[in-house]
Amino acid sequence: MALLREFIKTEHWMRRERPVHQVNAPIIRASGLTVRYESGFALQDVSFEIHPGERLAVVGPNGAGKTTLFKAIAGVITPTAGQVHVYGYEPGGHTCIAYVTQRSQVDWTFPVSVADVVMMGRIGRLGFFRQPRAKDWDIVKQSLETVNLAELSGRQISQLSGGQQQRMFIARALAQEAELMLMDEPTTGLDMNSQEELLVILEKLQRRGVTVLVALHDLKLAAERFERVMLLNHRLLGLGTPEEVFVPQALTRTYGSHLRLVSTPEGLLALEDTCCEEGVLVHD
Repeated sequence: MALLREFIKTEHWMRRERPVHQVNAPIIRASGLTVRYESGFALQDVSFEIHPGERLAVVGPNGAGKTTLFKAIAGVITPTAGQVHVYGYEPGGHTCIAYVTQRSQVDWTFPVSVADVVMMGRIGRLGFFRQPRAKDWDIVKQSLETVNLAELSGRQISQLSGGQQQRMFIARALAQEAELMLMDEPTTGLDMNSQEELLVILEKLQRRGVTVLVALHDLKLAAERFERVMLLNHRLLGLGTPEEVFVPQALTRTYGSHLRLVSTPEGLLALEDTCCEEGVLVHD
């Protein structure tokens, strides 16, 4: 169960010496990052740098390696080759990383309240077997207030809507005092109002200096709401502003036969056609 794995992962962190951040180092530096499963390569020779305070959308077709990339950055999996560093060190010992998995990977019947989940963010700073102090509960309360969930703090997590569940995980990251947040397909299954609430909160996090990476299928959303985007399909195919990256050649290389480019009076319309998601982008 994903929530139980959170406790186990945190306990593992507590047994390790926490790395001190290198001054002026990128928050993420990947060098030749390669991950291979029995079925083949998920990532091949991926190299890039992300600097503190950036908000980046990672886009690509299904099976492109977006989840694998986030797991490697979070230290959940070990690369087959190459390296990924967070503030100059391997990611496994960091408590500044908040990784929010896809909602489908969470056991929502787990008997915990919203406040309990947010308190999980404090464990890495408390120590696994230490009881939360009044200060920790104050931080949990403030975190819930930031994402407008304070009134639902005692509710069992399965009773939340999809948008509320995502905001709960953001509150956990706030309680954790995370400097890097990785969110895997957070908008999937959300209505437009819930998506907007989520994006507004992510913008608040950026203003607080939190670096945010979000895996998305929706090209239009990535172009309109993120200053920088990454095109990924096992290899890194583009990294920069939407205007720089969302160009016909790069999009065709990323999506292949799943992409149709149509000329319109407003510009170039890119239609992504996959088995599970749809994305639309107008490129001027």
